Amino acid sequence: MRFAPLFLLLAPLTAGAQSRSSDYAIGADLSFLKQAEDRGIVFRDNGQPKPGLEIFRDHGYNWIRLRIFHTPTQLPNNLAYTIDLAKAAKKLGFKFLLDFHYSDTWADPGKQGKPKAWEALAGAALVTAVFEYTRDTVASLREAGVLPDMVQIGNEVDNGILWPDGRLPANWDRFAELIQAGIRGVAAGRGEGPSPRIMIQIAKGGDVRGTRYFLSKIAGYGIHYDVIGQSYYPWWHGTLLDLRDNLYVMATEYDKDIMLVEVAYNCRPAEYAKRGKPGPFPETPEGQKEFLDEVQRIALGAPRQRVKGIFWWEPAVTGPLERRGFFDEQRNALPVITVFDKYTRQ
Repeated sequence: MRFAPLFLLLAPLTAGAQSRSSDYAIGADLSFLKQAEDRGIVFRDNGQPKPGLEIFRDHGYNWIRLRIFHTPTQLPNNLAYTIDLAKAAKKLGFKFLLDFHYSDTWADPGKQGKPKAWEALAGAALVTAVFEYTRDTVASLREAGVLPDMVQIGNEVDNGILWPDGRLPANWDRFAELIQAGIRGVAAGRGEGPSPRIMIQIAKGGDVRGTRYFLSKIAGYGIHYDVIGQSYYPWWHGTLLDLRDNLYVMATEYDKDIMLVEVAYNCRPAEYAKRGKPGPFPETPEGQKEFLDEVQRIALGAPRQRVKGIFWWEPAVTGPLERRGFFDEQRNALPVITVFDKYTRQ
C-alpha cells in the first residue's frame, strides 16, 4: 500500500488553523495524576516545578482520559475523584474522555470482573444496572460541569465485559445488550447537554484478523458508536508494520473514526530486556521518544485522515510502571513529552 508524502500528511496539523488542529486528540490517560500530586509528588519540566496538567498542556496535549471504577477499594478512581480531576483539566481547556471499566478494579482482555454490588445480578437485572449506573454517572458529571466529550463503554472489551454474563465468544447476545445499555445510559445522563461521542475500545492494535472479526460482529448487532479505540503496546500487539496495516484496514473498511487510545513504551529496560531480544527501539528515554514519533507518523499516514488522535497510557504514573511514564526518578520530564511540540507550536 502507498502513502502520501509526510509533508502532506502533516498539513492538517501545521496549517495554522487552530480549529482544525484541535480536532486531533493529543491525549494522555492521567487517571493517577491527582493521587500522585495529593501525595506530594512534584513534576518538573526543564527543571521547573509545575502542576502536571500544565506540563502536558504546554506540550500540546488537549485531551485527558480518565478511568472510573464502580466502588474501588484500593484504587482512587471513584466518581468524586474523577470529577475533581476532570474539573482541573477542563479549566485548562482539555477535552475529556471517560473510560467506564464496569468493575471495582482493572478490566482488560484478561479480566472483566463484576462490581461487588452487581455480583448477584444476571440477565435483565444486570442490563438495567449497567444502564442506570451509566446514566447516573454521566448525569453527575454533567451537573458538576464536566460532561465528557467522549465516553468509552467498557475498557478493552475484546473478550467481553461483566464476566461471566458478557464473556466472549460464548455470550455475544448478552454482551451486545450490555454495551447497548451503556450507550443508552450515556444518552439519558447527558440531559440537555451535547451528546458525547461513543467509543468502543479493543486491544488489537496490530491484529487485522481479530479487529475485523470483532468489528463485524458488533456491526451485526446494530451497535451504534462513533469511534474505534485501539490499544497498541508493541510487545503485546505486533510490529509497527502490523499497526500500519490494521489502521489501513479500519480506515478503509469501516466508516468510523479511529483513536489509538492506549499507547506506551518503556524509558528503561523492561519488556524487551526480560525477553532477551531487541524491541523496535531501545528501552531508553530517546528510544521512547522515537517510538511515539513513529506511531504518530503512522497514524497520520492512515487513509482518509480517519485516525483522530493518540493517547499515552499513564505518563504520570508512579510505582513499578514508571518505566512507561514521561518522567525520570527526580520527576523531570523526559524527551518524549516534546513529540507533539512541532505539530502544535507556531
